[in-house]
Amino acid sequence: MKRNIFVVALEEQQRQELETLRHSDGFNVHSLLSVKTAVESERFSFNALLDEARRKLEAFDGSIDAIVAQWDFPTSVMVPILCREYGIPSASVESVLKCEHKYWSRLEQQKVIPEVVPEFCGVDPFADDPLSQVTLGYPFWIKPVKAFSSHLGFKIENEEQFHAAIKEIREGIRQLGDPFNEALRHAELPPEIQQMDGNSCIAEQIVAGVQGAPEGTVYRGEFNVHGIIAQPNSVNKDIPYDRLEYPSNLPEHIHHEMIDVSRRFLEHIGYDNGCFNAEFMWDEKKDKLWLIEVNTRISQSHSEIFIMVDGMSNHEVAIDIALGERPSLVNRQGVAAVAAKCYIPYEHKDGIVRRIPSEAEIEALCERYPGTKVRIDVAPGTRLGELLHQDNFCYRLGTLYVAGEDHEQIEERYRACLEALQFEIEPTE
Repeated sequence: MKRNIFVVALEEQQRQELETLRHSDGFNVHSLLSVKTAVESERFSFNALLDEARRKLEAFDGSIDAIVAQWDFPTSVMVPILCREYGIPSASVESVLKCEHKYWSRLEQQKVIPEVVPEFCGVDPFADDPLSQVTLGYPFWIKPVKAFSSHLGFKIENEEQFHAAIKEIREGIRQLGDPFNEALRHAELPPEIQQMDGNSCIAEQIVAGVQGAPEGTVYRGEFNVHGIIAQPNSVNKDIPYDRLEYPSNLPEHIHHEMIDVSRRFLEHIGYDNGCFNAEFMWDEKKDKLWLIEVNTRISQSHSEIFIMVDGMSNHEVAIDIALGERPSLVNRQGVAAVAAKCYIPYEHKDGIVRRIPSEAEIEALCERYPGTKVRIDVAPGTRLGELLHQDNFCYRLGTLYVAGEDHEQIEERYRACLEALQFEIEPTE
């Protein structure tokens, strides 16, 4: 009998990715909640989403064998709660929240891996004088303890910028902060976190460098990394990063340090029976490693490049753990030595899309560079300012998947693709 796997907010692309798994013919895959509901809602209640997922599971006529997360909050916290209720192996809600809450995570990191933790402090944006709480010198970064990407994140260079950022944060933080507070009530919180709830901020020392991200699992206390992703410097100097490359070409000693730091932190917070990906910044000039954050799931944004290089989606390990089986991923069985997920960026100025690349243009590009895939996320008439979950520094018009023999070829092909893909965008006031 086939086992039933529920994936929260499953897209058609991911359904195809799941067909690359070893035993894909032995299970049925079901989407639990839609992408629009669980990922793209501008306003939502965490508890209402959780209850909707519960109703769908209760109404299902069959066994519920695995529930898998592949997106950020609210999915990342919802899944361990549901797994606990259905007796499915999963990390504890408390250990997940110790990663999800940026300030709480920094407090825990400081206890066990202080050498990679930037200077930080908590800030209540609704206090009478928020600036008095900041213990860092200019410049610094301020952001909510829970946010999408870099939304409501600001680089602060002076007092005037700080007050302007606080005004904007006050207007928008509750959109995610209120549902995050609902999620926090599902765990016992220490006093310092009860006072720094989901509508709080963290100020942090600014760090620079090249990003790297080990992705792995903890299964019954056994820690393992199945791949390391790199985020090279952007081909556009105005954008911090524009692509993910796999496998990483960072120095081997940095790989070892990232893995060791990730292991020590996850052991410290009691994280077990779950997937993770940890984001680091390596300052090459100082040979200094910084931990940015730890995500408590596989990254669905890595899945396609794992398939291109390894021949199998990273969903394999998430499903293994949910089924109570020791996770493993095949290695280097794909079609490319190196693969990259690249963004199609547009300068951060609002506008209306008037033209996108034609299907014929895209087909010609894919024939020119075998292994290339192009996914356009806008259409004629799209208003860029209305796109969800965009970075502060640019809009993303779509995604490119590029295959190559080495990292230099990846960059060359990426530049060529950006030049070939022509968009027309009419600026707006």
